[in-house]
Amino acid sequence: MKRTNVSSVLLVGVVAAAGMWIITRYFYASMINVPASVPMAEFLIAAVLAWAAIRVSQRVEKHQIGQDRSQLNPVTAAKLLAVGKAGAWTGALFGGAYVGRALYVVPKMGELVAAHDDVPLVLASVAGGLAMSAAGLWLERACSVPPPPNGEAVR
Repeated sequence: MKRTNVSSVLLVGVVAAAGMWIITRYFYASMINVPASVPMAEFLIAAVLAWAAIRVSQRVEKHQIGQDRSQLNPVTAAKLLAVGKAGAWTGALFGGAYVGRALYVVPKMGELVAAHDDVPLVLASVAGGLAMSAAGLWLERACSVPPPPNGEAVR
């Protein structure tokens, strides 16, 4: 599996921002306010991804990769790598979408009461999406387990 290209993740975020800005521009009057659960969920997922990245990094640094119960199983590392990839892409989509919404509501917050009320949670959602994407990329990088030295078998 190839590493996620950071520029591709950024591109997805930019496209999501542009799309959401267009949707928000034309349909803001019909949209509901951002629920507080959105940034909370994003930050919770980012925290779980970051915790997993720290744990995997510690195991890799201590050369605790292998089949023993006290070691990190390579299959588990591969599964966590996939979770990290998913977190990076999902964070880019959510973060980008809320950037697009922020591009509409921040300039309008002096004119529209709804926009004024929306700004704090929209900005928190942007930060949560960015945190989720960054933590996902970190976990993916942490799960890049180096091969055993000198062609040895995994213990």
